[in-house]
Amino acid sequence: MTTQQDPAGGATRTERDTMGAVEVPADRYWGAQTQRSLEHFDIGRDTFVWGRPVVRGLGLLKKAAALANAELGLLPEDVARAVVEAADEVARGELDGHFPLVVFQTGSGTQSNMNANEVVSNRAIELLGGELGSKSPVHPNDHVNRSQSSNDTFPTAVHVAVALELAERLHPAVDALCEALEAKAAEYADVVKVGRTHLQDATPVMLGQEIGAWAGQLREAQADVRHAGERVLALAIGGTAVGTGLNAPAAFGPAVARHLSSETGLAFHQADNLFVQLAAHDGLVAVSSALRTLAGGLMKLANDVRWLASGPRTGIGELRIPENEPGSSIMPGKVNPTQSEAMTMVVTRVFGNDATVGFAGTQGNFQLNVFTPVMAHAVLESVRLVSDACRSFREHCVVGLEADRAVIAEHLDADLMLVTALAPHIGYDAAAAIAKQAHRDGSTLREAALASGSVSAEDYDRWVDPAAMTRPD
Repeated sequence: MTTQQDPAGGATRTERDTMGAVEVPADRYWGAQTQRSLEHFDIGRDTFVWGRPVVRGLGLLKKAAALANAELGLLPEDVARAVVEAADEVARGELDGHFPLVVFQTGSGTQSNMNANEVVSNRAIELLGGELGSKSPVHPNDHVNRSQSSNDTFPTAVHVAVALELAERLHPAVDALCEALEAKAAEYADVVKVGRTHLQDATPVMLGQEIGAWAGQLREAQADVRHAGERVLALAIGGTAVGTGLNAPAAFGPAVARHLSSETGLAFHQADNLFVQLAAHDGLVAVSSALRTLAGGLMKLANDVRWLASGPRTGIGELRIPENEPGSSIMPGKVNPTQSEAMTMVVTRVFGNDATVGFAGTQGNFQLNVFTPVMAHAVLESVRLVSDACRSFREHCVVGLEADRAVIAEHLDADLMLVTALAPHIGYDAAAAIAKQAHRDGSTLREAALASGSVSAEDYDRWVDPAAMTRPD
């Protein structure tokens, strides 16, 4: 290795690959192939550099691969130990600054796989007292990438990243939001209010039923995400270049999956059909689709809350949202449903990401889909955004949400659709006539019913019981 000065002022060292020599920053562990990608794919660098989940996934995979290769007698013991230690540092986030590549690169993720190989190799060389860039005693391809191809390692690392993000980030956030909603539903289980269909007044519901339905919809969508998430537990590892497993022992893939399971606590396994895992990424498509469904439920929640909190004087005003920040730079005292607005913007992003993933998933040609990086980024971004939005909405909206019982009672008293309770007794047409008359002259439903001569005061009070209407026999 030679060290010299970069024209920009930083020290460099010379690294080599099969295409020749490349100067890389002397204080970075990456090598020639990473540097070439860094120079040739300067696309969206401020936004699209790989984040912690993928780098963690690569580190976990390289550790598991080294352990598997060592078990199979394919790595010297000292090399295996050094690779495991270096890969552990990658997985723990200690070397994130050595992963500079962006999403928009080769569609197989080869350059990010080689980034991991080079970083782990050079760090392992350093641990063994060798010279950075020498590829000795640890070679990025021959040792770190042993029994692997980028075509099976990168999809495997992505599956590991997605599975961990679902388990550690998304599901806890959704669970916490649902629990907060369920607590509010219990708190307001006795509050009778106007139901609404087509944005028009309808028969009564309990506020607790309305809030409970929000939680129920999210729980059902979350179950779909859990089911879809099982598909990313199936790993491409062992398929190598085209799915045949060339240059990898048959026991390698299952061994890697076993070590990944031990490391993470998730039930990873080698996929039954490795050709499918390389040529298609339908597991990612399924997760993205389920996330879109979950996002749809969050859109419903956010919209219902901001409609019910609209006002405060001239809107529906049945809910009071927390006053977190001033709502206007010109209108003093205004408070806006900002958590709902943030949530709905997240939902639109998730829908856009799903469009990307869905289309990219159709682009497998022969033995490989070369849209893996953009699919990975889109799914992981959706997971992160939904998780964060659920946490924010729970902490800054749901927990402080209050019912305005006076407004709710006023609206319920004016609800003409209470007339539905009269229909079984006096007939649909007579009941409709009462409701229309009350609407025309501005009287209450009770006044119009008594004036019609079809209903006595005693019968009206017995038949029209808003609370009972929410719990029909």
